[in-house]
Amino acid sequence: MPNRRKPSKWTRPVNDRPLMGGHQAREDKADGSWMVRRLSGSAAGKAYRCPGCDQTIAPAVPHVVVWPENPSLLGALGGSQSMDERRHWHSACWQRRR
Repeated sequence: MPNRRKPSKWTRPVNDRPLMGGHQAREDKADGSWMVRRLSGSAAGKAYRCPGCDQTIAPAVPHVVVWPENPSLLGALGGSQSMDERRHWHSACWQRRR
């Protein structure tokens, strides 16, 4: 019987990637509309750098993933939602952002 593994996220269509689904909400800030997805600690598997405080978000720390509702032209050329424009923020840093 052949081994049936889930294809790599890099070979799946953009709309099939995990951050494209799930529970997300639109938030309006001074610089535009953003899609925000809250990640639990168990869903956060690697370290990221928060653009709000420039500190590391350690693995297993709950945080938010944010991307523009309307991707830039460069992002639009790469796919329907720009995976390159998403950023991982500490929840408190994102809340403080205006």
